[in-house]
Amino acid sequence: MNLLGIYLNDHLAAATGGVERARHMARSTAGPELAAALEPLAAELAEDRGALVAVMRRLDVPVRAYKVYAGRLAERLGRLKGNGRIVRRSPLSPLVELEALRLEAEGRAALWQTLRDLADRDERLDPDHLDRLLERTRRQQGALEELRRRRIVPVLTPEPVPSPASR
Repeated sequence: MNLLGIYLNDHLAAATGGVERARHMARSTAGPELAAALEPLAAELAEDRGALVAVMRRLDVPVRAYKVYAGRLAERLGRLKGNGRIVRRSPLSPLVELEALRLEAEGRAALWQTLRDLADRDERLDPDHLDRLLERTRRQQGALEELRRRRIVPVLTPEPVPSPASR
């Protein structure tokens, strides 16, 4: 496999994990606000993953199923992280998961920019389509960052310790 094929399949694995993570969060997260924000985002991530598969087809790059499975497996293993709780989700989980989605979006933006740079030399790549994908990913990054920042204070602010006089 050529280097471009390896690169695209690695991004496909990450995109697969990102879609799975966003869908899982939309289903399992506490709070309707976060679920409502993540449902359309999960749909967009699935569309972006489909756009990547379409680009791979145009470039005659075969999808490596083992990498797709690895992306899915990595996402599921990520659910097993120690979070201070045994049976239920920790309030910390959405914050950490939003950070993971933000990192995936960062990688996807780099992917679209890389392909956009290659579009000047490869007529199989549509520069306008790649520009739209890059712009959408940047918007997603902003939305994920906003969701993440809204969780920082409620999750990470310690409970006030009662003073000795009030005990």
